[in-house]
Amino acid sequence: MLSSRIFSLISKYNLRPNPDLGQNFLIVEDVIKREVERAELAKNETVLEIGPGLGVLTDELSKKAKKVYTIEKDPRIVKILKKEYNWNNVEIIEGDALKIDFPEFDKIVSNLPYQISSPVTFKFLKYDFKRAVLIYQLEFAERMIAKPGDKNYSRLSVMVQSKANVELVEKIGKGAFYPRPKVDSGVVILEPKPKLEQIHFNENFIKALFQHRRKKASKALKNSYHMLKLTKEEFKKVKTLFDNIPHGQKRVFQLGINEIKEIEEYLKENNLLL
Repeated sequence: MLSSRIFSLISKYNLRPNPDLGQNFLIVEDVIKREVERAELAKNETVLEIGPGLGVLTDELSKKAKKVYTIEKDPRIVKILKKEYNWNNVEIIEGDALKIDFPEFDKIVSNLPYQISSPVTFKFLKYDFKRAVLIYQLEFAERMIAKPGDKNYSRLSVMVQSKANVELVEKIGKGAFYPRPKVDSGVVILEPKPKLEQIHFNENFIKALFQHRRKKASKALKNSYHMLKLTKEEFKKVKTLFDNIPHGQKRVFQLGINEIKEIEEYLKENNLLL
């Protein structure tokens, strides 16, 4: 039984999961198998995993893929994985996933550490890949899939959906992990859109716009002019231009991605986004 193996390893190595590294080990075998199945791995494909935990997902991936790169920050975990498994197609990379360059990969399959969900997602969306099957905190997953007007619609929704098709395919209870997290989780499938369909945003602009997501777009940007890299003096000179932005009277959380792009283009054309 998978949970017995996990607890056996924890006992054997006197391992105390580090909450600062988001170490909540997945202990339900069916969830792991479904995650691997959803990746639809081919024998010639390379998989990237971030945060292997005690290697149970890594082990399943190694049986399906040509190569698995797994990135682990905790040296204690790296030592355990090297002692316990005899993989011939898994390369363990010791390091911080936010700081190192990713190797070339076809797909990503991970139970992501919740603490780095946002930055690591924005990072891997800059890479070329076919599909990602990822476990996130449920609230985070719900923001990823939220549509304009939804209570969860946010900067994350826009940044992810401008680059990829995203679907929440399963909700996972707290009891599927050890230690039990405080929140439920969700399995998300991401598939990058064709290059010509992807929309690229200035991240400072998106942050400025969603800083005041319930305000009208024109007012939100006026309140966040400093995030557009405008000085106070520069803002005073161009303040009235913000009144004429496209969809300026619409509340931020109601704006669609194409409408947001129109606003960004207006800002650029009028030198309001530096």
